[in-house]
Amino acid sequence: MASSARDRLSVIQRHLSNRKCDSSSGQFQCGTFSASSSREEKGTELEKSSGPGLSRSEICLQPASWRASGSDETAKTDVTAPTVPRKRQELLKWNGWGYNDSKFIVHKDKDYYVSFSGNRYKIGSLVLPHFSSWVQDTLGVNFDDCTPPQPLPQPQDYPQPIIQEEFLEGVKTLGITHSLEGEDRLFRAHGHTLAEIFVLREGMFPRIPDLVIWPTNHGEVEKIVELACRLQVVLIPFGGGTSVSGALICPEEESRMIVSLDTSQMRRILWVDEKNLTARIESGIIGQDLERQLKARGYVTGHEPDSYEFSSLGGWVATRASGMKKNIYGNIEDLVVQVKAVTPRGTVERYTAGPRVSAGPDVQHFILGSEGTIGVITEVTLKVRPVPQVQHYGSIVFPNFTMGVNCMREVALHRCQPASIRLLDNEQFKFGHALKPPTGIMGLLTDGIKKMYLTRIRGFDINTMCVATLLFEGSEQEVAAQEKRLYDIALNNGGIPAGDANGQRGYMLTFVIAYIRDLGFDYGIVAESFETSVPWDRVQTLCHNVKHRIKMECKERGIKHTFVTCRVTQTYDAGACVYFYFAFNYRGLSDPVHVYETIEGNARNEILACGGSISHHHGVGKIRRQFMNQTYSEPSLGALKAIKKYFDPDNVFANGNLL
Repeated sequence: MASSARDRLSVIQRHLSNRKCDSSSGQFQCGTFSASSSREEKGTELEKSSGPGLSRSEICLQPASWRASGSDETAKTDVTAPTVPRKRQELLKWNGWGYNDSKFIVHKDKDYYVSFSGNRYKIGSLVLPHFSSWVQDTLGVNFDDCTPPQPLPQPQDYPQPIIQEEFLEGVKTLGITHSLEGEDRLFRAHGHTLAEIFVLREGMFPRIPDLVIWPTNHGEVEKIVELACRLQVVLIPFGGGTSVSGALICPEEESRMIVSLDTSQMRRILWVDEKNLTARIESGIIGQDLERQLKARGYVTGHEPDSYEFSSLGGWVATRASGMKKNIYGNIEDLVVQVKAVTPRGTVERYTAGPRVSAGPDVQHFILGSEGTIGVITEVTLKVRPVPQVQHYGSIVFPNFTMGVNCMREVALHRCQPASIRLLDNEQFKFGHALKPPTGIMGLLTDGIKKMYLTRIRGFDINTMCVATLLFEGSEQEVAAQEKRLYDIALNNGGIPAGDANGQRGYMLTFVIAYIRDLGFDYGIVAESFETSVPWDRVQTLCHNVKHRIKMECKERGIKHTFVTCRVTQTYDAGACVYFYFAFNYRGLSDPVHVYETIEGNARNEILACGGSISHHHGVGKIRRQFMNQTYSEPSLGALKAIKKYFDPDNVFANGNLL
């Protein structure tokens, strides 16, 4: 091991201590850390959360009181208190994305205008004066034609559960919290694909989990899996519920009892090793809670996918996730040191914590990307880093997308990427401008001067220009040197620095954009995102061809109002990740979900024809498994099937993902 048990214990005792926040100074004072594994109360009835989750501003202000497990009575003061309660519907939408109190709202005065509710995001409680006209012009929305979603189903509307009585009695005997309530079952029956949210708004899934259970540690998961194997009960692991691959959909034909194994109560940081900069963490913790707790001790993982607010550590591992700051911290496979997972064959783990191991094929990679098909991830050891001294935002405007891609390629070639660099095409650039709040007279004047400088003096065309958003992290010296080098490369590729406000706003919008789809549904718009990875020499061709293919597919179907855009989000030595957004007005179409899925399927074929992958970080799930034979050879797929067969011979983890 990297350090002895005695050394690790001393590190834990010395460093994992309570810290009380002095609100006047913003400093932390040391206290004590409890590493006990005290259980939360158990029972067959769910208890209500003590209140709403932490806002984004509160995340930075919560005192760092360290305990090994959260409890309701300490939720207001304990840094380990979970943001999302066990009854997720108390805080989150049951039929859309994100917090209940955060949404785009249409208002009618003399004209229609849009605002964003709540105060969790910087865009909150602000009028967006340009957005309504952009929606009308681009997508042909008629704000007088609104189709609200159906109300929350009544108890009799949920599919009747299939109960394996001996399993249910076993869960009760183990004292594991569980629920048969329809709301709890429905909340864990889906992720966030277009099709899934459309079903929630318009109908009901034919099959949902029959039971939801909340184990609190690895040992309980072992007992649950053993019980399920003996009684032939299906288990579907559930983390943050943010899947966009259909991974959580219950197979309709499954006749056995289906149990949603919700890992959200397995959320402790078990230890932090400050000598080796690693942390052992339970898999159910969500991103914002993990980073908040680590920052209270002066550390971060740096893993921030766009779903970071709600997605779980176990979900990241199970889908081979990628974060927006991977240039410094790495993708999830780069951060993982050890993984522990419970399978029907027993617990899978690698004992050594060495930084690199040459001991045959890495068994941990059987778990990474397995998408809940062979077991439940329970604990993960991750690399951590000290909180960066400084964090700077920036942005660069380019005359066109080609010049922006060339700059991104050169930055990657010299390996001088900042924590994050993302290039938005012209359509997304205009979309972002439509989401700007009022700027006042001085803001209008400043915007006018900037526009005049870019268009009249520098000769930029407003209909071709694009923007890159930047995030720098590190020491003052590191960031200063990185900024100079990157801006020099940008200038040599025709780019112009455009300020930190645009960069900061761009990253804020990363978390807000997901809320727009719910508004779109109300007014006849379906929208979705999909992504790929592609070698550098094919990036521009792929972007052009895929957007063109989608527009042609829409034209053939008589769809007049569309929005197709892309951005380059992650860069590597040998290629990049490209992320697409696609929306259209479906008024007049009888089955918009089928139309969308057909068009996206053809777009995916275009991606593959251009040398792209079926996914860079979203995973396969059920909606992309049809493309697996274009990703791997037949013997390779045979090996994956053999791994599934060995670890799960009776198909207890029968979610139907991957294969």
